[in-house]
Amino acid sequence: MFQPRIQAGDPPDWRAFVVPEQWGQFSAADHDTWNRLYSRQVELLDGRIVSPFMDGLRRLDLKPAAIPRLKTLSLRLKALTGWQLVSVEGIVPDAAFFAMLADRVFPIGNFIRDGAQLDYLEEPDCFHDIFGHVPLLAYQPMARLMEALGHLGVAACAAGQGETISRIYWHSVEFGLAAERGETRILGAGLASSFSEARAALEAEVPRPRFTVADAAATPYRNDCFQPLYFVADSLESVTARLEDLSASELLALGEAEAGRYGPANGEAQ
Repeated sequence: MFQPRIQAGDPPDWRAFVVPEQWGQFSAADHDTWNRLYSRQVELLDGRIVSPFMDGLRRLDLKPAAIPRLKTLSLRLKALTGWQLVSVEGIVPDAAFFAMLADRVFPIGNFIRDGAQLDYLEEPDCFHDIFGHVPLLAYQPMARLMEALGHLGVAACAAGQGETISRIYWHSVEFGLAAERGETRILGAGLASSFSEARAALEAEVPRPRFTVADAAATPYRNDCFQPLYFVADSLESVTARLEDLSASELLALGEAEAGRYGPANGEAQ
């Protein structure tokens, strides 16, 4: 669960944002919403998303019947890649969010959208967080990629350059595409969990430039509508390799170069 909130200074203790799961609060209508969302996304994504995603659904035994119990799912994920899942009430500020990733912890919202508006999402819910992100966290290259982003994000936020890492995260983990077996496929969780934008990202007449860290860091994005462009990575694994090799000083240099061209970051990446 991520929303850009640019901060400087030491990251807060991310444990302060963890709340009890309270799985019992979900109603029959909530579980039905999960069922409908899950079923239509799996049908839509078949052949359109990177293959480790579908493998992750099977390895984690994610199913449409009901919202998963977070403790059970977290134990399965930890056994596969060392990642853990925690429950949060809403958006976690970016400094704490990246600190979570650095510790191989992923936050899951403890609510689900209104079933009467399946495509409406004021802020990321448990369907986005679980269905969109967790299957690929069961794949070691993505698990390593997210941890690398966590460490880079902690450094960037401490230096007042949260905008730089936010853009890289957004254009890869949330709304990125990737080449696989000669095809362009969905990579990002924001696309994987969105019925309408998953199709638009692959079918609409929009730019799909090749992903580079420098270009992603320099490109603003939208969080209130479909993206104006989608970066295409050479592969999921190539993004992992590049970001694992990226040092904090190199990341900060990208942000400084961008600030030098256009002035200080003003948080326009909305």
